Amino acid sequence: MFNDLSSLPTYLASRRSGKPRDMVAPGPGDATLRTMIGMAARTPDHGKLAPWRFVIVPAEQRTAFAAMLVAAYRADKPEAGRLEIEAIEQFAHQAPTLVVVVSAPNAASHIPLWEQQLSAGAACMNLLHAAHAHGFVGGWLTGWATYSAAVRDSLAGEGATIAGFVFIGTPSRDLDERPRPDLETIVRYWAE
Repeated sequence: MFNDLSSLPTYLASRRSGKPRDMVAPGPGDATLRTMIGMAARTPDHGKLAPWRFVIVPAEQRTAFAAMLVAAYRADKPEAGRLEIEAIEQFAHQAPTLVVVVSAPNAASHIPLWEQQLSAGAACMNLLHAAHAHGFVGGWLTGWATYSAAVRDSLAGEGATIAGFVFIGTPSRDLDERPRPDLETIVRYWAE
């Protein structure tokens, strides 16, 4: 069983993201979503800078969001084909809930930029944990839109970057396990 909430260790050992394309309604209501974002904001944050923002893309704005993504894609790639455009529109409309997590570092701070960016990534992960804790499934995606200046300007503004698109909903099918790395290949002990 994935995302087993019977205990914190059991949950962490069984945590599994969902595929946004497989998510259906219901998603969290506004009050629950705001609670989940509050949980996501309880992330490590050296200097108490809150170097992240959360941009909710409401269901009634998904068509406009898709149009913005398509326009940004076509501006960068005017020869884009029908299948590429359909994939972008599908991306914009998947899952009932979408929160864009933005890395908004404080450039004037003495806290290194990298630490502030890591904090934004931790906020994405905490949002997934919060979604799972509330009985939903979440998926954190990046892709071309994460790195598009036009998309960034629309969602985050200059000086910020998109850390990820976090989709939240109910799985339409059972979650599948994915290959996990063997600990022998990713863990070592330091010795002088």
